[in-house]
Amino acid sequence: MFDDTYKTLAAPAEGLYKEKGSKFLAFAYPVRTLDEVKAHLEQLRKDYFDARHHCYAYILGPRKDAFRANDDGEPSGTGGRPIHGQLLSADLTDTLVVVVRYFGGILLGASGLANAYKTAARDAIDHATIIEKTIDMRYRLQFEYVTMNDVMRILKDFDLKPENQQFDMDCALEVSVRQSLSVPFYDRIADLRTVRIEFI
Repeated sequence: MFDDTYKTLAAPAEGLYKEKGSKFLAFAYPVRTLDEVKAHLEQLRKDYFDARHHCYAYILGPRKDAFRANDDGEPSGTGGRPIHGQLLSADLTDTLVVVVRYFGGILLGASGLANAYKTAARDAIDHATIIEKTIDMRYRLQFEYVTMNDVMRILKDFDLKPENQQFDMDCALEVSVRQSLSVPFYDRIADLRTVRIEFI
């Protein structure tokens, strides 16, 4: 059976790391889209306009197929990549972590910087509540009123909640089905010859 779950954050969280006068403020956010990523980055750049660097990494999508790591002017690989590494080690997706650095006057060196960004990111993730979500398939069902009981029985068998319901002589509803259950659900619905099922 393929895996149809993924981990993300329930809510934003913060972390902090200090090293030789430098402060690394970490912010972790649940995000679904690139627009949300950009909005959080813009807000942090406004709120912490006097900071030297805003390094970040994000991973998007249940399959983790969209990701980016950005060093924001730090030596290559010392900012974004360690943050990205913490997202991977926590097995997170739909998550953005930004680490804002205030320079303390003492250079940390490449390994010191990478460790600082990594530790700050880890602290924010450690302060977050991690939740597991399912990958869902969404369907629209259309059927005649006389078929209503049969449709509702199948929804009950699969423990599904109907949404956007329209009940008239012709009825319609939408339902989200966990991916691993989508084939048996589809087959059961398709057995009801009078129901039209459409993948949204």
